[in-house]
Amino acid sequence: MLQRRFFRIGAGIALILLIVYLGTLVDFIFTPIASLISLTIVPLLITAFLYYPLRPVVNYMEKKKLKRSYSILLMYLIVIIILAIFSIIGWPTLRDQVTSFIENAPRFTQSIITQIQLLQQNPTIQQYIPAENNQEMIAKLTEYLNTIFDWLSVHISSMFSFISNFVLVVATVPIMLYYLLKDDKRLSPQLLKLFPAGHKEDGKAMLDEMDDSLSSFIAGRVLVNLALCVLLYIGFLIIDLPYSLLLVFLAFFLNFIPYIGAILSAVPVAIVGLIESPAMGIWAIVIVIIAQMIQNNLLEPIIFGKQLDIHPFTIVVLLLVGGDMGGILGMLLVIPLYMVVKIGIVHIYGMYLKDKMNHNFDDHQNKPNNPNNPNNDSIFKL
Repeated sequence: MLQRRFFRIGAGIALILLIVYLGTLVDFIFTPIASLISLTIVPLLITAFLYYPLRPVVNYMEKKKLKRSYSILLMYLIVIIILAIFSIIGWPTLRDQVTSFIENAPRFTQSIITQIQLLQQNPTIQQYIPAENNQEMIAKLTEYLNTIFDWLSVHISSMFSFISNFVLVVATVPIMLYYLLKDDKRLSPQLLKLFPAGHKEDGKAMLDEMDDSLSSFIAGRVLVNLALCVLLYIGFLIIDLPYSLLLVFLAFFLNFIPYIGAILSAVPVAIVGLIESPAMGIWAIVIVIIAQMIQNNLLEPIIFGKQLDIHPFTIVVLLLVGGDMGGILGMLLVIPLYMVVKIGIVHIYGMYLKDKMNHNFDDHQNKPNNPNNPNNDSIFKL
């Protein structure tokens, strides 16, 4: 029994691997699909990030007897006004800071090394750092800093590269978002048609759980990150930290990454502060810590409906894989994608077990010598 099951599983795995291998030999089929995905991933991501926070607002206005289409158009008008204000007030500053950061990144390493050398001249610090290790430490630090600034420059450029596809984003996102919001209640019944007749309820439970998980993660995280960025920006303006708007912009996206996102967003803040002076670097970190404490202890318990049902070790592994495959964008997408796939696998496996149990029960009922079967003629032959 076990041997037959082992060989069946092994044959299934071998068949899947063979299909994957054969798929790599037909690039003319998969290359256009990959191009289509890479072209539409940013519009789809923006649509999802807008859909879940805006859907509760549209539903609320619909309950107040305002037509759903009018509610969506009103939300569009509000978003357009916000974007217009940002394009006038914030965008020129953000654009200039991005350009300046990328241009000056090669010189940042030397600025930090200079600050560290000034610190080493302090008698209090000299007694903790032996003089013979100074050169070795500075060489390693220079190597690490160059790596960090190269990484930041590349990923900042990639995060803003979607501006080159601005026409595509503007042309597709409003249309996709409008129909998602308008046909929100029709989407689930349409997807339920894909499930077999006996599993409509199971399919509905699966889709509802996926929707609840994505809504809690995306909508909750958008609100929390916006509040965090307001706190950070106010603090950075108080201490007059350079590149404050750019750093806040990075913090908004990086804090979508659980656990390590807060650390990733704090690293460039500390580095930029240290470039100005050690005191500025310390104050910048203090502001980040205070803002994170307010976020973790006050904002998240109020805004989040529920926490992630994913083990921290699994999250770290997923983030490493997502970062290796897709950089920052991969790290942003891997957690929601894993949540959807996990819920789908659990429910589909449950449907499989349910079918198997029903099948075994029917076989048991139909056995000719089953005394518990009221339809069994043998009990009448006694």
